Amino acid sequence: MVKVIMHGCNGYMGQVVSGLIKDDPEIEIVAGIDLVDCRDNGYPVFTDIDACQVEADAVIDFCSAKAVDKLLDYCVRRKIPVVLCTTGLSQEQLEKVEEASRQVAVLKSANMSVGINLLMKVLKEVAPQLAAAGFDIEVVEKHHRRKVDAPSGTALALADSINEAFEEKYDYTFDRSSRREARPDKEIGISAVRGGTIVGDHDVIFAGTDEVITFSHTAYSRAIFGKGAIQAAKFLTGKGPGWYQMSDVLA
Repeated sequence: MVKVIMHGCNGYMGQVVSGLIKDDPEIEIVAGIDLVDCRDNGYPVFTDIDACQVEADAVIDFCSAKAVDKLLDYCVRRKIPVVLCTTGLSQEQLEKVEEASRQVAVLKSANMSVGINLLMKVLKEVAPQLAAAGFDIEVVEKHHRRKVDAPSGTALALADSINEAFEEKYDYTFDRSSRREARPDKEIGISAVRGGTIVGDHDVIFAGTDEVITFSHTAYSRAIFGKGAIQAAKFLTGKGPGWYQMSDVLA
């Protein structure tokens, strides 16, 4: 049985993960961390992470960027692997993640969805063949009206997975409104749509002469990110120091 601490347990994703784990016989939450202990979760909740001395195999984090520094210090000190799902980290914080990964197992990916990570793997394989056949590449992402960053981290991760196959020789274009010229060959266009309650849609379009191939991923619920985090926590249990990705989980 894998024992985890849920960091940000009373937030939306914390409750999603808690609900999923209740139905999983291979994993259990032994403690939660949140600023407010406002509900009966079925496990002890600590408002100060340093007060939590419960034995655990891993931490699943769905909290806020401002809480990440203290979380990393805690995990390094107690040598507990951490699945880091919080987004919007500063460059300084990312450097701290890298430093922590030298002392404890850290898993952080741009997207925790199993489907997205499998898609990135597929794109690395097919993109060179399609580009050689003259196909242009576009990434279009759609999210709810409240999402403040654009393009999404997932859209960039998809583009990066393609660009890795080309040894980083492609440039990214986010806006063509100021240009009056045909697109260059080595370009990946990335566009963002914001509206309504769209959880997350990502299309990778390969447009060739007289034919178009589109790879699509649609998230109907944020539960897919929770499922990925749980799978990652199981994978990370017992692992040595290092910065792991969801691609390692799916290898």
